[in-house]
Amino acid sequence: MPLISVVIPAYNAEKTIEATIDSVLNQTFSDFELIVINDGSLDTTADIVSNIQDSRIKLISQPNSGPQKSRNRGICEAQGEYLAFLDADDLWTPDKLEAQLKSLRANPDAAVAYSWTNYINDTDQVIGRGSYRKATGNVYLDLLLLDFIGSGSNPLIKKQALLETQGFDESLVAGQDWDMWLRLASNYLFTVVPAPQVLYRHSSESWSSNIKRRESGFKQVIEKVLYEAPDSIRRYKKVIIANRYKCLTADTLQGNLNQRHGLMAAKFIGIAILNDPSLLKAKVLIKIFLKIFIILVFPASFSQAIISKFRDSLNVYALHGYLQLDLAKVD
Repeated sequence: MPLISVVIPAYNAEKTIEATIDSVLNQTFSDFELIVINDGSLDTTADIVSNIQDSRIKLISQPNSGPQKSRNRGICEAQGEYLAFLDADDLWTPDKLEAQLKSLRANPDAAVAYSWTNYINDTDQVIGRGSYRKATGNVYLDLLLLDFIGSGSNPLIKKQALLETQGFDESLVAGQDWDMWLRLASNYLFTVVPAPQVLYRHSSESWSSNIKRRESGFKQVIEKVLYEAPDSIRRYKKVIIANRYKCLTADTLQGNLNQRHGLMAAKFIGIAILNDPSLLKAKVLIKIFLKIFIILVFPASFSQAIISKFRDSLNVYALHGYLQLDLAKVD
């Protein structure tokens, strides 16, 4: 049996699925199975997967059920001792699985190994970086302040831990990844590979349209976590909310933007400031307000041309540097 099972949930992923699968097949570690859950795709996703000649690939087709049910189906089908999930439009560096497995073996008490993340656009250009955190061991409080795992495409997890955690919560509208990492962190130790090995795609076709759903999902997760949490955890509620909305602001101001995105970004940065007034001192706010102003005042085609021309000057990912992450300094 393979040592690692890789699960890719795929829905209408014909534009990216081949490159995503190639990033798995090109891993320096080769003792894996690759389970692709074709989640009721209406395009040629299944045909593309079927035409890739590699005995390690297993294609399972099912009626459209959503990515979390697909991931849970993958957990049930997996034969490996370890599991890794990969979204159908994301990529891995060739050493991702090898490095994470090595980290878990060097830390036998840990059940989860994660790496750092870089964000890419539709043309595979890096447009930003994740948090690059180095939290290890008991990371529960760190994860409450910031989902430094970043996406479902990141960690390598012991299958037994996933089974005991009872899989992804299918009742959440979004934020299922963060919820899963928190539930794992409440019972298991984490280890880190301090290198960017996950390339998480911000697609102009889908990313901005998912922002509102992500906001709703994050609210659900926060309410779920804090409902029965002790006061020692609840005291960080404003910090958790502020950090989430800082990230949502930066994410909203990516890709092809229009007035709707500008209004959402204005709302998000306002909520972030209300929960963390110290953000008013951040120099990056000038870029954020300027970018929002351009989007709201000028026609979409003209504002996009301005933003593209001054892309580096108007990059707002520096907002991630103003996340509150030091628990000892939180009042």
